[in-house]
Amino acid sequence: MADDNPLFAARRSVEQVEEGNELAPKFNADGLIPVVTSATRDGMVLMLGYMNREALAKTIESGEAHYYSRSRQVLWRKGATSGLVQKVVELRVDDDQDALWLQVEVVGDASCHVGYRSCFYRSVPLGKADGPVKLTFEEKAKTFDPVETYGDAPNPTKL
Repeated sequence: MADDNPLFAARRSVEQVEEGNELAPKFNADGLIPVVTSATRDGMVLMLGYMNREALAKTIESGEAHYYSRSRQVLWRKGATSGLVQKVVELRVDDDQDALWLQVEVVGDASCHVGYRSCFYRSVPLGKADGPVKLTFEEKAKTFDPVETYGDAPNPTKL
């Protein structure tokens, strides 16, 4: 598919996408590409988000992470409200250019809107369970107070 953004090449062949030097991202049917974001400081996975063409272009051009919110259906710059700006240290694309990995430095060292450092603050125990699986909190304390940061607006995440 041709792209009207001059930053992105058209996807012409498997060889070009997998072995070439042009950025030719493959966005899904909703126009999104998944992004794993980790902290440069220690490699901790902070979040999984999505970018549309505009978010990816803004991230490349500004050096700050921009995402597309699937629940709110809007483009957002990480940290615009909270101050927890993600400064991109490195942006990588996978072999078939349908997933991204951002390595970031975070002002305030947190990325989760719930108040924890990482959105991956709970672990899932492995093995046979006798009922609903009980999660284990790996982060024992929140990095910031989300009500103080965002106000007491309801969580925009859809259940």
